[in-house]
Amino acid sequence: MEPTTPDMTLSAIPSRLSRALAFVAICFGGLSGGLIGYAVVDLQCAGACSIPLGLGILTGAILCAGGTAIVSVLVLRAQGEWRELNDSSRKRFS
Repeated sequence: MEPTTPDMTLSAIPSRLSRALAFVAICFGGLSGGLIGYAVVDLQCAGACSIPLGLGILTGAILCAGGTAIVSVLVLRAQGEWRELNDSSRKRFS
């Protein structure tokens, strides 16, 4: 529930929707990275390649999910800062 009184302090925590979308983006990034890792190893390997395929999936998923997580955190921080600046300018001109 959003605060309704103007005396309440602002929070830098992003909205639930923003956090949920960031979580979905990280999961999608990990899935995409796993598929890319699988495809790269599958193109290069012939014969019994279950261990290299598994390592390719794991490495790709970790790298892509990690990169997506970094970008998501930066976006959520920027959103919180933007909200703080917007709210402080409203208070100043009110």
